[in-house]
Amino acid sequence: MSVMINELMLQTEARRVAEDLYGKRNGTSAHFTERLIGMVEEAGNKDFLVIHNPGGWGCSPLEQCLDWERSIVEGVTNTVQQLGYSATVMQHLRSGNSWWSHLRDLREQARFLTRGRSTRAKVLATEVNFVTRCTDKLQVIMVGVSQGAAFSNAVMRQLGEAKRVYSIELGIVFAHVPRRVVTDHICAIDSNGICPDPMVRRDLLAGIRSYGAAPIIWLKCQLQRRPQRFTRCIHMPGHEYNWKYPAVRQRIEDFLSTAFGGGGLEDGSHEARAIH
Repeated sequence: MSVMINELMLQTEARRVAEDLYGKRNGTSAHFTERLIGMVEEAGNKDFLVIHNPGGWGCSPLEQCLDWERSIVEGVTNTVQQLGYSATVMQHLRSGNSWWSHLRDLREQARFLTRGRSTRAKVLATEVNFVTRCTDKLQVIMVGVSQGAAFSNAVMRQLGEAKRVYSIELGIVFAHVPRRVVTDHICAIDSNGICPDPMVRRDLLAGIRSYGAAPIIWLKCQLQRRPQRFTRCIHMPGHEYNWKYPAVRQRIEDFLSTAFGGGGLEDGSHEARAIH
């Protein structure tokens, strides 16, 4: 695995891509240029780049994600390495981790939930396109759960027929199911094999119960002086996709093994199926 262009060409191309997306003389454009270069420098000598798209608002660093979500990212990375490849993990955070950031991004989040439109999906698609064009054989695997799964699918729709990009999507929220695309590069899992997922099956009553109880659980933890993040107080049976669940682990391992286990990194011979 190696970077295909020299450092000067890399900087020039990254700047051009950033300016096409954000315009010239823009601080955001300069920051994006640095991110593009950093992605190539980190992933350029690896076989795989695993990109984690967090669930919810997409703002949680990996170490702050729920244990089961983190287990999926670790499981995918370990499986790739067990198949004999090198890998590095990055995150794509769609929002800041504060109430102000959530308020600022409310319109974007609502538009994505109701219409499937996301400016952030275009950003990540641009990043993935850039890093694969600047490296000779790098494979990209996106991993997303819940809203992160829907976001990954939106990125795959932006990318079209990208040969070296794959997506593992677990527990996509029901509103996104009608627009979801499942191809031979997408592993879509809609059940953890333990019990039905209310977020996939549009079980609004179960969702209301879980989110309605969360503030009470959160307050109780505060009073007991064992504070928890609010997301850890949302308990929704069926909407957990822990790596230790056989139906989840086996499905992902089969997908990765079929795609990459024989060394045929670009044969595209595997088939994806949604588990219902």
